[in-house]
Amino acid sequence: MSVIRRNRIAIGLAAGLAVVLGLGVWSATGSGTNSKPVAQTETDLGVLGDYGDVGQPPVLQEPAQAPESPQQQAPEAQTPAAQPPAAQPPAAAPVSSLKLVGKAVDKMGMVVQDGDGRTMYRFDKDTPKPEGKSNCNNQCAVTWPPLLSDTIPQVEGIDSKLVSLITRADGKKQVAIDGWALYAYSQDPKPGAWKGQGVGGTWFVIQPDGKRNVECLPPGVTAPAA
Repeated sequence: MSVIRRNRIAIGLAAGLAVVLGLGVWSATGSGTNSKPVAQTETDLGVLGDYGDVGQPPVLQEPAQAPESPQQQAPEAQTPAAQPPAAQPPAAAPVSSLKLVGKAVDKMGMVVQDGDGRTMYRFDKDTPKPEGKSNCNNQCAVTWPPLLSDTIPQVEGIDSKLVSLITRADGKKQVAIDGWALYAYSQDPKPGAWKGQGVGGTWFVIQPDGKRNVECLPPGVTAPAA
């Protein structure tokens, strides 16, 4: 064998050995490295960036919440509608402490007395209709005190429909029966007395129906025509 041929064979062997060595190195580095699986959590969680920089902590998103259905929503508190104020009952009429009593007494018959037992009189010069008017004022009203009241008195033995109030000249209210104003007599010595009967031929004890009582007239007094 010639020298040239031997050199060619040696060169070919060296080249083949180099190829074999190269394949071995490639298998140990490239192929072996790539065959090792990289933990997915390292890249997915961003511990290392794509270019070797420090990774950012993962952003965890809250799971989306389904919107509440109308049935699940809490009902809103409803403010009760304002109620109109309850109607107030009408104020009761003031109750009078005054009282009138129609009764029969010995010798005189039917009379009217106040709650203190004083005999009531009427004055023939008064005007009973249509509204009732007293003509006893000033000194006359001192001798014959009018029965005053701002309210209709309580009655007993008297038709309440006949009882009313009239307005005097001084604006005060006076009790009347069938339009006739009522008076007491300042000279009566005690309750139940009737010394005012027939005085001046114009003053008489009044009866429960408003008419004058002409019983038991003092001497010299004539009963007026009805």
